[in-house]
Amino acid sequence: MDRLTEMEAFANVVDQGGFTDAAKKMGISKSAVSKHVSNLEARLGARLLNRTTRRVSPTEIGLAYYDRARRVLNDAGEADALVTAMQSAPSGLLRISVATDFGVMHLSPVLGEFLSEFPDITINMVLNNRYVELISEGFDMALRIGELEDSSLRARKLTETEKRLVASPGYLQKYGRPQRIDDLNEHKLLHYANQSSSAVWKLTAPSGEKRQVRTTGWLTVNDGQSLLNAAISGLGIAYLPSYIYHKAMAEGLVEDAMPSLPVETQGIYAVYPPGRFTQPKVRAFIDFLAQTFADKGPKDW
Repeated sequence: MDRLTEMEAFANVVDQGGFTDAAKKMGISKSAVSKHVSNLEARLGARLLNRTTRRVSPTEIGLAYYDRARRVLNDAGEADALVTAMQSAPSGLLRISVATDFGVMHLSPVLGEFLSEFPDITINMVLNNRYVELISEGFDMALRIGELEDSSLRARKLTETEKRLVASPGYLQKYGRPQRIDDLNEHKLLHYANQSSSAVWKLTAPSGEKRQVRTTGWLTVNDGQSLLNAAISGLGIAYLPSYIYHKAMAEGLVEDAMPSLPVETQGIYAVYPPGRFTQPKVRAFIDFLAQTFADKGPKDW
């Protein structure tokens, strides 16, 4: 006899308060329900139900067994639902949070390909440079760059980016190339500002020493492309990720202002809320991004 069926019959008798209603719920005969429960009691060697002509109620042992049995049955139901959901076609609204620069330069150009492949998904992409709370703010997932702050979220690494100090050849010819971190105090520094960062650069010296440099200067802006444009124009030195400066450096518009510094490598992650299983629409998009960015970064953007 199927142990799970016996357990289900017993739980339904307790839930419905009798064999007749339990049989109706399960779609089987009353005698079949009674047989399942009798077999369960015989296998366990314990009486689980008090039976009278008027009512059926669980014994003390039966009530304790019911609590565990109901958990098992609920888990089994969730397992069945999980398989059904994971095999269903991805669909519905997918709400994404992503940093403005990365979203504009590298995510929005590939969305058309994804939506062509999954026409039942619609995307709401929110571009901002602040840390969003996924669950409370209603996001299905986010793309985050650098160290992950919230360890409770599930994450998948998509690729990497590098950060370098960059400046135009004209600026370096006019003001000289900084040789030491302390030399940056004599230069015009272009600061990338957002709500989660202060006006400092955190750099690593060739010796491995961690240093901080205050970046108050000519320009503070919360847009990486604008900061790159300022560096190209010769306004100063900017500290930017390779997914922003890669093309300008390849074209010779900017160059590494301090090649002696160790290059900082940052991961780019898809993060999403924890749960028993990943929604098909989220899983499909993350798989798409992993494939799209498989040959990108940290240098090749």
